[in-house]
Amino acid sequence: MSTTTQNDIDRYSGKQQELEVDKLFRACVKLEGSDLHLKVGQPPYVRIRGSLRPLNRDAINAEEMVRLLFPMLNERNRRIFEEDGGADFAYTIDVEGTAWRFRVNMLQQLGKIGLVARRINNWIPDFEGLHLPPVMENLCRFDQGMVLLAGVTGSGKSTTIASMLNWINRNYRKHILTLEDPIEFIFSEEKCLINQREIGMDVKDFEIGMKHAVREDPDVMLVGEMRDQETFLTAIHAAETGHLVFGTIHASSSSTTIGRILDLFPEEMHAALRSAIAFNMKGIVAQKLLPSINEKVGRVPTIEVMTFSPTIRKLILEEEDHKLPDAIRIGAEDGMQDFTMSLKTLVDRELIDRPTAFSVAPNVEALKMALKGIDVSQPGIL
Repeated sequence: MSTTTQNDIDRYSGKQQELEVDKLFRACVKLEGSDLHLKVGQPPYVRIRGSLRPLNRDAINAEEMVRLLFPMLNERNRRIFEEDGGADFAYTIDVEGTAWRFRVNMLQQLGKIGLVARRINNWIPDFEGLHLPPVMENLCRFDQGMVLLAGVTGSGKSTTIASMLNWINRNYRKHILTLEDPIEFIFSEEKCLINQREIGMDVKDFEIGMKHAVREDPDVMLVGEMRDQETFLTAIHAAETGHLVFGTIHASSSSTTIGRILDLFPEEMHAALRSAIAFNMKGIVAQKLLPSINEKVGRVPTIEVMTFSPTIRKLILEEEDHKLPDAIRIGAEDGMQDFTMSLKTLVDRELIDRPTAFSVAPNVEALKMALKGIDVSQPGIL
């Protein structure tokens, strides 16, 4: 067998060479850490239950860091790193016979290289395990349209979407196609046929991946992060043409997501975009991760859900985005909830404490009233 053929076999069978840096990733797994941080002049740090803690070893110097990190980069990622000063990719290690995946960002700072890696669970929790509201199930039942998960980096958006796709996988016979950069959760097929394509490894770029997607007969698509015009337009077109499309976006709440999308485009396109959003979006879910007081939980999400009821559509079309928060607050019959309702539920279930709830509450007075038993979801209460 030729060397080239063996390399091809190794590449497509998922074989990966053992590297010196793997021992640090294994330490992160064994400590049940969520993130691994490597910085020149510091020992490795692991985030455990939300707090960064140093490993018991010497600081990493510049030469050791290069020796540890550069072997992780393939040709494409090394080129991206050198051109952009950073690279994102997935990395897999074996820990006692179990494969663990990490979402890696390799970066430069002050002329030295470093790394931040997020550990990805090798199982996909269900809605109950993630403490998500029942409406999440309804958002998975649509045949077409778009569902967005909003939040900052590290807010658990990817885990929530994975849980939603896995619910579809358990309940429907459909074809799920994902375009990810990088792939995070690996799905085990139950009722669905699932194809996961990684940008840069399985397909050259997102544009080509989406061009291929229309010939791949998907029912459900995950198109990753809505970070530019091309991604959003491609995703909304897929939703218009009979697909259920999932994606993520950096926004602090469900209502502000509308403005975040519009900011990607020139003002002359806003009216058409509002129409496309109003008639194709099925729901926007915003979430934040909070430290839990339950030792068995770790961190728990507070969730805001905006479903696209006739009221929500009307407000978006009429450019009355400032009224969306009140519409969410009083929209419980349409499956909506705001952060106040979510925080109250988490406090009542003894998953978070009151100081934590108040520290992130958009409206502290509303939360105080809710915790006293006043129904703040009624019109005219606030």
